[in-house]
Amino acid sequence: MAQDKTEPLPKLLIVEDDEGLQAQLKWAYEDFDVTIVGDRESALAALRAEEPAVVTLDLGLPPDPDGTTEGFAVLDAIMALKPETKVIVASGHGARESALRAIEHGAYDFYQKPVDIEALGLIVRRALSLYKIEEENRRLAEQVGDDKTVLGGLITNAPEMMKVARTIERVARTNASVMLLGASGTGKELLAKGVHDASDRNSGEFVAINCAAIPENLLESELFGHEKGAFTGAVKTTEGKIEMAHGGTLFLDEVGDIPLPLQVKLLRFLQERTIERIGGRKAIAVDTRIVCATHQDLESMIANGDFREDLFYRLAEIVIKIPTLAERPGDATLLAKAFLNRFAAEMNPQVKGFSSDALAAIDGWNWPGNVRELENRVKRAVIMADGKLISVEDLDLDSGDEEDSEVLNLKSAREKSDRKIIRHALARTEGNISSTAKLLGISRPTLYDLLKQYELQA
Repeated sequence: MAQDKTEPLPKLLIVEDDEGLQAQLKWAYEDFDVTIVGDRESALAALRAEEPAVVTLDLGLPPDPDGTTEGFAVLDAIMALKPETKVIVASGHGARESALRAIEHGAYDFYQKPVDIEALGLIVRRALSLYKIEEENRRLAEQVGDDKTVLGGLITNAPEMMKVARTIERVARTNASVMLLGASGTGKELLAKGVHDASDRNSGEFVAINCAAIPENLLESELFGHEKGAFTGAVKTTEGKIEMAHGGTLFLDEVGDIPLPLQVKLLRFLQERTIERIGGRKAIAVDTRIVCATHQDLESMIANGDFREDLFYRLAEIVIKIPTLAERPGDATLLAKAFLNRFAAEMNPQVKGFSSDALAAIDGWNWPGNVRELENRVKRAVIMADGKLISVEDLDLDSGDEEDSEVLNLKSAREKSDRKIIRHALARTEGNISSTAKLLGISRPTLYDLLKQYELQA
């Protein structure tokens, strides 16, 4: 592979005391900036000065006068000084135990003498590729931890999302009601929390409620509270979410699912800034800011009579549209690295990053489930990964086009399609059976049958 003339050659340090082999190895790597040394002191000096990506190390270097095994002393020193360096150790014929011991000490790979230059060259170049991948992962990690985090928790480098962040920062200092519009999984609750944190109300409570997740007959009590004895089971007076968020912010997620009778009561609160608990007769003044979100088309719902127009305009004083993950170029890899760092620390510390193919697949995937789908896939991949790098297979992002092109049997083709669609639906709903069945347009029993038939798990 031709080296780009604008880029410096990658650095290779050869630690070898055989002068004849030194010359042979030096001219074998025209695509590297090669430094050759023959003892520990020179090796460590070169390591500090050159910071090579790859080191080839002869374990059979003559021992120090004190009897220290020179090769292992150099290896241990390299791992202590530059642990990211890829060290390839050389051992004499039959010295496999020493080579395996070197791997335990942190070496990347080994080769046996007499040296096969071509085979060693493949190992060296493979080590360089891994070094570059890990270096890219480190760079992404630094970006995630640096200026790519806005609003205290939103990770982005996309202009589209930075515009959203700047808008939120501007409107946060007002008391205007904010409506966040975006597809499921785009981070609406995170942005709602950003509105609260950037506002003068940040010392108050941030209270969130998903209006679609609570049955209609309980939603009124959840929002407005109830007095003792208001209904069967009301054994004590209970504040509702609106009252709990007094002096702070109430986030109404999936506001389009609020039933029409309750919309009237919510509108009265927005107009008068007072509430009445269920079973109560006293108006309670409440200073609560409303931030709401939905993935539904409220204007169509208004036209169909399913959502009150006057309530819409009260809630939508400021409307912020959130782009999908596919509309945020580069953010998928940034977020994936952030998720990997978090999940690897918790579940699989040996995982250090993504393979180059995996990063390319993450960047090229459409992400129909947005950030939630990405988070779920990375979490599963971290748990299942066997090596240091997560592969495309671990993420289950292979397109399957080649495989599908060979399937001419209709039953097999349908099974493959069903599996793929069900897996995507489960990823989007975080494994929730009811939501998955609703998304797929089937009943829960049918979904359970399909999961059993295709040996899938929620």
